[in-house]
Amino acid sequence: MSRSSGRRNQELGTLLIVFLTAFLGFVLLCLLQESKITGETGLLAAMIVGPFFLVHITERFFVSQSDPLLIPVTAFLSSLSLVMIYRLKPGLFNLQALWILIGIFFLVISLFLAKNYIRLKDYKYMFALLALVLLLAPTFIGTEKYGAKLWLNIAGVSFQPSEIAKICMVIFLAAYLEEKRELLAIANKKFLNIWLPPFKHFGPLLLMWLISLAVLVFEKDLGSSLLFFGIFLSMLYVATGRKIYVISGSILFLIGATSCYFLFPHVQTRIDIWLNPWQDVAGKGYQIAQSLFAIASGGLGGTGLGQGFPTYIPAVHTDFIFSALAEELGLIGGFAVIIAYLIFVCRGFRIALTSKDEFGKLLAVGLTSAFALQTFIIIGGVTKLIPLTGITLPFMSYGGSSILANFILLALLLAVSERANLGEAL
Repeated sequence: MSRSSGRRNQELGTLLIVFLTAFLGFVLLCLLQESKITGETGLLAAMIVGPFFLVHITERFFVSQSDPLLIPVTAFLSSLSLVMIYRLKPGLFNLQALWILIGIFFLVISLFLAKNYIRLKDYKYMFALLALVLLLAPTFIGTEKYGAKLWLNIAGVSFQPSEIAKICMVIFLAAYLEEKRELLAIANKKFLNIWLPPFKHFGPLLLMWLISLAVLVFEKDLGSSLLFFGIFLSMLYVATGRKIYVISGSILFLIGATSCYFLFPHVQTRIDIWLNPWQDVAGKGYQIAQSLFAIASGGLGGTGLGQGFPTYIPAVHTDFIFSALAEELGLIGGFAVIIAYLIFVCRGFRIALTSKDEFGKLLAVGLTSAFALQTFIIIGGVTKLIPLTGITLPFMSYGGSSILANFILLALLLAVSERANLGEAL
């Protein structure tokens, strides 16, 4: 058996386990809601996982050497998302399923277009401009929801442009840092017994700092600000190996965020709710308080699927879907989801380590860092580890823009993985 066949057979076996898990979830819901199992149960499970088998077939022909675990993990998270949407907001199930189908379509198209991903760096400045336009557009023409101005509304359709902006930014940074990494790694000045690179090379760091502060101030969202600056710092560290960039960047972000706390009331409100939601538990602190109540009531094993009261949480199907899952599936279910995300992140960094070209390595690091940071920020927010933000949980939260962006992210990782493993095979 060839190495590529072994990878794809491993993927197929894992997908079958995911299908059985999704089927079991819908069986439990049908027994709860209708006290019987109908033919619709199998159809619903097939709607969720079935398209991923088509992706599997596509991989066998076009990216047979790609990573065998990314697609099953994505299928698991997507199927669990639809189970929870069906439980929480049945009227949105069909729409969420449609978005996942569209996301899978974009995944396949992106695999065709980005198989030779090296050509993307030829358009790095176009991606940089597009990222800035998408990231800052809500400042001028955006719609405010849940206290954050992150949405654009065009022809009655709302979407979050920062989701696409993060991918464009990663592509630009990967190309830029590959080109400038040696200059940025030079240290020829000494300050406080620390060797530093020339001051002019701190320009990109200061620019990203200013952009992240603009997002924090004008779009009222700490999460997106932290996400973009964190992506930049992680890629800069991998490209140069200089800890000074991470240290100075972290200090800059803390200084900026602290200044915004004292200057802008909406930033102060977010931080105050995080520090003490109980001072206004019936008002501004209600959402995070209900999230904590839900997670606590779940205990170790959960209340049981369909047996909890997660609908008391506002926007439970978007920002707080993890809280609903932790209530009904307990600490065990919550840890299972976190482990799935950790597997995705570990495989992403493994792809970066095995990549033979510098651009592919930086691209994989950036994409994986974006995925990991976004997951940490939203789970940390709903558990009160960090201030609550308005970004979504990848592949699980309801919303089309997030689903499309993360499927494109997945396609790029698979393309880098294919090239890296093909190099090993040769």
